[in-house]
Amino acid sequence: MSRIRSKNSKPELILRKALWSKNIRFRLHDKSLPGTPDIVIKKYKLAIFVDGEFWHGYDWINNCNRIKSNRLFWIPKIERNMQKDVRTNRALRSLNYTVFRFWTQDIIKNLPIVLNQIELFLETRRLWK
Repeated sequence: MSRIRSKNSKPELILRKALWSKNIRFRLHDKSLPGTPDIVIKKYKLAIFVDGEFWHGYDWINNCNRIKSNRLFWIPKIERNMQKDVRTNRALRSLNYTVFRFWTQDIIKNLPIVLNQIELFLETRRLWK
């Protein structure tokens, strides 16, 4: 587990590079916000998280049965991560932040769709400011 990156993972770097190329400027890992979002655009109150499928319980109802070894450790751990994600979203929303959570596979396979979603949000925020 010590070799699993929590910051600067490959999907996160791909998303950051794509945002930067679109002239979207951001801050990284802002510790002043709950949950330390991977990417923060404070001007528009946007917090972006890049979540790994295993660690954050992607399709958990179907995938929890796929864990074969050390189930007594992994299943509660991943469920705690999912609960923490919900608490973090609530805390950020109470600060009037919009929270985007993207799965790593979405960034790798559907980057234009992810970028479009972020750009649409920023464009609507610019119009209403």
